[in-house]
Amino acid sequence: MKALKIILILVLGIGAMIAALGFLGDDTYRVERSVAITAPVDDVWPAVSSLGAMDKWSPWNELDPNMKKTIEGTDGQVGAVSRWEGNKDVGKGEQRIDSIARYSLVRTRLKFMEPWQSESDALIELSTDGDGTKVTWAMEGEHTFGSRLMGRFMDMDAMLGKDFEKGLGMLKAQVEEALAAKPKFDIKSLEWPATLFIGKRGIVAWADMKAAFETGFGSGMEALGKAKVEMSGYPCGVYFEWNEANQTADMIAGIPVSMDAKDKLKGIDLYESPASKALAIDYYGGYNGMMAPHMAMDEYIKANGLTHHSNVIEEYVTDPATEPDSTKWLTRIVYLVK
Repeated sequence: MKALKIILILVLGIGAMIAALGFLGDDTYRVERSVAITAPVDDVWPAVSSLGAMDKWSPWNELDPNMKKTIEGTDGQVGAVSRWEGNKDVGKGEQRIDSIARYSLVRTRLKFMEPWQSESDALIELSTDGDGTKVTWAMEGEHTFGSRLMGRFMDMDAMLGKDFEKGLGMLKAQVEEALAAKPKFDIKSLEWPATLFIGKRGIVAWADMKAAFETGFGSGMEALGKAKVEMSGYPCGVYFEWNEANQTADMIAGIPVSMDAKDKLKGIDLYESPASKALAIDYYGGYNGMMAPHMAMDEYIKANGLTHHSNVIEEYVTDPATEPDSTKWLTRIVYLVK
């Protein structure tokens, strides 16, 4: 009986000690690591602002190359959810985008279902660091009795921190390599004169733009002929909105004419682009590669504290019908700014 009593006292003592350890310590936790990326925030943001983009530098992918993954909702927007299921090393869980602050923060909710159950917040925080960007990857949440107890025997910061450092290293390499390969464009300042265009404004689906230009330019040239008015420049695309969500453009397939031709063009759809300070890029190449100079212009405007207004003009200097080599096609891209 005496031995049994001693054993019982020891068991109770150990139990009390475990309980005490489980209740000691902070109520919350945060594990974080940071990396300095030699790239502006604009170039880093696309690599961290969606669940699919984050997956490209996840340090856990190599643990199970055959992991099953799905994404529900609109990726890159609040409410989108990615789910994964794999071997014992990656388990099963989901990640949901809870909030986004463009160019500064993406907060997601992580839910692990296997091999254990837990929930926490994961954050990607961005801040300007000189000419580059500081990216902080963090996980934070509230301790449960079990997690607080495990923390007495396992170093959570060291375990997660190692993975965070590996993932951030892959992110840095990915962004900096992409930036090095990014086309460079010469952006020039100019004074854009008030310009009159013949053309009807409308919403055009991207898939229908080729036909819209053919119709617009054809009717514009026909109107010029009837009015006996000369074209004063190159055929242009005049854009008011480029809607990626709907894949449409608010635009005019415009023929420029002199301002004093108004009286001769009564009853014809006209648009007057205002005189303004402007920025221009001379882009050489096929039309399917024109997103790059537009993105470069957008970045330049933001970096220099300017504001784009009114419309964007694409002057189609080279006629594809007379030059078969698309690498020689010149399009002058003009943004009105203030």
